[in-house]
Amino acid sequence: MKLNEKELMNKSLWKGYKLYNYDRESIRKNTEKRPQWVHFGAGNIFRIFPAGLCQKLLNEGLMDTGIVVGEGFDFEIIDNIYKPHDSLTTAVTLKADGSIEKEIIGSVVSANKVDPSSEDYLVLASAIKNPTLQMISFTITEKGYALYAPDGTLFKGYEKDFSLPLKDASMFLCRLTALLYERYTESKAPIALVSMDNCSHNGEKLKNAMVTIAKSYQEKGEVSLDFVGWISDEKCVSFPWSMIDKITPRPDDSVKAMLEKDGYEDAEPIITSKHTYIASFVNAEEPQYLVIEDNFANGRPALEKAGVYFCDRETVNKVERMKVCTCLNPLHTALAVSGCLLGYNLIANEMKDPDLKKMVEILGYKEGLPVVTNPGIIDPKAFIDEVLCVRIPNPFMPDTPQRIATDTSQKLSIRIGETIKAYIASDDLDVNTLKVAPLVYALWLRYLLGVDDEGNTFTLSPDPMLTTVQPIVSSIKLGDKGPFESTLKSLLKNETIFGLDVTTTPLYPVILDYFTRLVSAKGAVRKTIHEVVNI
Repeated sequence: MKLNEKELMNKSLWKGYKLYNYDRESIRKNTEKRPQWVHFGAGNIFRIFPAGLCQKLLNEGLMDTGIVVGEGFDFEIIDNIYKPHDSLTTAVTLKADGSIEKEIIGSVVSANKVDPSSEDYLVLASAIKNPTLQMISFTITEKGYALYAPDGTLFKGYEKDFSLPLKDASMFLCRLTALLYERYTESKAPIALVSMDNCSHNGEKLKNAMVTIAKSYQEKGEVSLDFVGWISDEKCVSFPWSMIDKITPRPDDSVKAMLEKDGYEDAEPIITSKHTYIASFVNAEEPQYLVIEDNFANGRPALEKAGVYFCDRETVNKVERMKVCTCLNPLHTALAVSGCLLGYNLIANEMKDPDLKKMVEILGYKEGLPVVTNPGIIDPKAFIDEVLCVRIPNPFMPDTPQRIATDTSQKLSIRIGETIKAYIASDDLDVNTLKVAPLVYALWLRYLLGVDDEGNTFTLSPDPMLTTVQPIVSSIKLGDKGPFESTLKSLLKNETIFGLDVTTTPLYPVILDYFTRLVSAKGAVRKTIHEVVNI
């Protein structure tokens, strides 16, 4: 069983796998003539979620064009995964009841590197210039929209690009600007640019980046002032906000073994030189949510018939805040840093730990829910019930605290800081009642030591702020008794990391006390968490 179009013709080989029921060659030809959907960011969540949505519409005859994919960061994904497998993906859904669903997704009809020296680029340019194109969507991670470093300086890649002609740009968003300029000069046809990344106000982040880039090149005479006006006008180029939610871990060896037992070949995951973990298959949980602001300048596919929620921007913002600030992401971060310190390798196993289970229940139900605004389309209590009772405890989900601990410095301000700020601003809530939210801050500070609760060193997950924050705590050793205020004060004043100047809040002494207890001896992390959640 090799994953390619030729092998799929022998359907008897693929028993137990759901195959697409459309003529892929016809879909491919239709897409070349009148594309509707281009997507950038060819990684795992796209392959099983947005591509799966398109597959559903194709299977039901509600679309007759597929997705043209572009990858602007890691070209090895295209060369080593998409090309050898005819842009097909084996989607493996790991359900909480132990059942498994395997589906071959064929909605991607063309996979291309965003590289002007490659023939792929001509495919992307042709699709983006075509007036029939309705949407360009993105899963490029939150970092993909950042032009500036935390200190406010322009990233070196953009600094270099802005000194060069637009045709010589190397950064993805600059190359996208060049492609959009071709659309503008060709037809000025409207388009929607839809970020599907897991970050607050994603549409706003994307628009700000694109307008900034367009203005930079306009000032150099590379693009016209009218183009800047076009990309800034929501009637011409719209930037819908969205909220996406589907836990999609790295390809797992147990899933690989299961597929190989079926006779499936080429299941070996690869790690690219840019540290992307990818395989011919994608494994993920069953629950999934995609909420999009219904603001499409040139129309859109009928994605609501595939389960997408369409609504206004205010509702998207409420859903996003519900998920990111209270009902899922904070719980994940709490489990990630504590799990790394306590030696866990599976998030699901942490939910078997009474102290950790109680910790996230307090953080979600007791501390988080009081500051949630009900978005109307999804009930916050029901959402968090599913998170804590079905999703995180799913024993078949190979998700790790080490993966979720990636980029924690970029997450704390939203996932914990927003709740703390809401309590401070409220007339009805008392910030002094918070005990787990400040504990998460203290656990992250303890995590930065790179020493677990038994005194063993471990590798910290990738994070752009490690080189800044680790030196601050480098003098602290397990067993030190403090006081630590002089060491930690400058770090806890960092509003970019924590969402507010923690030293000005009533939680400052609480966090210092927690940290002092967490670092005091071997076993202190376990002891402190137990004490805090059982007060």
